Parts: sequence; structure tokens; C-alpha cells
Amino acid sequence: MAENVEKKQSGLWENVKVIIQALLLAVVIRTVFFQPFTIPSGSMMPTLLVGDYIFVNKFAYGYSKYSLPFSPDLFSGRIFASEPKRGDVVVFRFPPNPDIDYIKRLVGLPGDRIQVRDGVLYVNDKAVPRVEDGVFRADGQQYDTSGDFPVFRETLENGVTYDTLDQNPDTRGDNTREFIVPEGHYFMMGDNRDNSADSRFDVGFVPAQNLVGRASMIFFSLGNDTSFREIWKWPANLRYDRLFKGVE
Repeated sequence: MAENVEKKQSGLWENVKVIIQALLLAVVIRTVFFQPFTIPSGSMMPTLLVGDYIFVNKFAYGYSKYSLPFSPDLFSGRIFASEPKRGDVVVFRFPPNPDIDYIKRLVGLPGDRIQVRDGVLYVNDKAVPRVEDGVFRADGQQYDTSGDFPVFRETLENGVTYDTLDQNPDTRGDNTREFIVPEGHYFMMGDNRDNSADSRFDVGFVPAQNLVGRASMIFFSLGNDTSFREIWKWPANLRYDRLFKGVE
């Protein structure tokens, strides 16, 4: 009898150890390597849609206090730092309130001069080439475009190319002052140029310390404002063509 009790206790302890090890492994992976992130708004359409679930590569730029849970002040600046590239899609902490995560495209590096004129992005006084690339319509989600809107494919000087959405050719963000990016900071813009709170507005320049990581892959995607918990709606609303799609 006592032997059976000891076996049960031993088996229970083994199960507990396995669960603890799995949790620790999950924490390490999330803290050091990849963090899941849900797209909450339409500011990065058509590249990223509301309902996309992505992995963020935290190793890409090194680590700051914002790489760790609860952002403890264990060190300043970044360790194992790597310079982000122009055109990267970046998750970062909102400078006025670092408790909030933002995701935008990095278009300006330290020392760059950034300006938008008549809807065209200029980097160091050179227009970023853009060509028409069809139209886009959201799939009935919260940020529905309520129609077809022109898409323009931009190509940066380093060869990074991506689609942007231009819903209105005459908005406040289509003509800006020239921004000079300070040392140790970056300039971010949403691909949905007319509906993005970014460095043109309240976001301002993003300090290197605020970078969390580079968006790398869409691993899941649900359309039509479908909640992840509504499993019974998955078959009708799962965006199969976006599963395991790289973020460009």
C-alpha cells in the first residue's frame, strides 16, 4: 500500500517537473527569441491585417529593458545590439507611454532627412519610387476600408519593397515638414499612410532602447473581426493564404 502511494507521489512530482520545465522553456523563448504579437489596428494594411498573429524576432536588434517582462531597469541602452535596416517592420514601445506596443515600418535611420510631399515619401531629399499595384479592400473587419483603394508598391534604395495604402490623396500626413532623425533614434511610418499614428505625428522619433524586435512571420490569421476564442468560426474566417507567411 505504502509502495503504491510512493509511486503515485513520484509520478505526480515527475509531471509537475515536466510542466515547470515546459513553462520555463516557454518563458525563455518568449523573452530571448520570439514573442507572439497580435495586430490590433489597420495602420499597417495591406501588409498586416487586423486579426493577424505574428512572431516578433527579439534577437534581431539585441535587447533592452523592454525585451524583458515588466521592463525592469536592470541595464540601460541595448546589449548585443544590431542596427535595424531601413524597411524593417518593427515592434517598439510607444515613446510617450512605453507600456504600449506599436508596430510600424522603419523608414528613417539616424541622420536621415524624412519628408512626405503630395503623398510621396522622400528620404534625404530623394523620392522613394512607387508604382501602382492594384487595389485593396479589407474583409469586413473593424477597420474596413468600405471600398477599393489604390495600392502603391514602394522600393527603398536598399531594395526592400512593400505595398502601401493610399486612401485619400490629400490628408494631413501627405504633406509634412522635413524631419531630421536624431542619433540613436528612428523614424517609423505605417503602410496605411492615411490612417497611421506614427513618427509624422504623436509617436515622434523612436529611441533605439524602445525597439522590441522585427516582425518575422504571420503564423495565424482570422478575418471578419473573429475572436481567437471563437473556434467554431475558424473554418469560415481563417485566412489560409496568410498562414506562415513572411512579413515583408
